[in-house]
Formats: sequence, structure tokens, C-alpha cells
Amino acid sequence: MKPQICHLPSDCRPVSEILSRIGDKWSVLVITLLGDAPLRFGELKREIGGISQKMLTATLRALERDGFVLRRDYGTVPPKVEYELTELGRDLLVPVTALAAWARQNQTHVEEARRRFDDACPERTGGSG
Repeated sequence: MKPQICHLPSDCRPVSEILSRIGDKWSVLVITLLGDAPLRFGELKREIGGISQKMLTATLRALERDGFVLRRDYGTVPPKVEYELTELGRDLLVPVTALAAWARQNQTHVEEARRRFDDACPERTGGSG
């Protein structure tokens, strides 16, 4: 079956908004990690590596706002807060996982295509050749 392609800006806007949310590298990592089990903020930060506290906070808030992640505050001292995927987030995990698998399987093909392109069109890439 041929995929439906949006032709009108009003059709494309919702798709574009969702893809921009889940298309950034941090959201994909957070969704993937939360697919295994709920995690605390510090656990997520350790698992991701390279993400700042500010960026992780912003990513989690955006994912929570969009309904993909649930923030559970246990109201304890010291504070205990966990993040987990909602039903919508678990649904999203399916295509995200498939896309990640596709990326791993095709990484060398993409790298080869880039090399061929760069070698054939050095003026576009700033390379020599």
C-alpha cells in the first residue's frame, strides 16, 4: 500500500509538529530508555551521557506535555521522582525502535552514499576530489 503523502499545509502541520518533537536526538534516547522500565532523572542522565541537566529537564517536560511521558512524584524526602512512558509513549516506542534498527542496519550504506556524493561533488561539500 502506498503511503499517504500530505499535500496541503494544514495536513502537514500536525505531522511536522510531532516529528519535530520525536525527531530530536534526546527525545528518541529518552523514549528508548524508558521503554525498559521507569527511571529516575539521575538514572536517565547517567544512561544518556552527554546531556545537560537543563536539556534533559526540557526534553522530559516536552515529552510529558505531549503525553508520551508520565512524571511520578512520590512526595518523599529526599525527593523521589520517576519518569515512565504513557500508553501513547509505548505506542511510539514501536516505530522509534524500528527506525533505530533500520538506522543501525543501514549506517554503512548511508556512509558509503555520502562518500560517493562528496567525491563526485567536492564543491558542494568543501572537500577535494
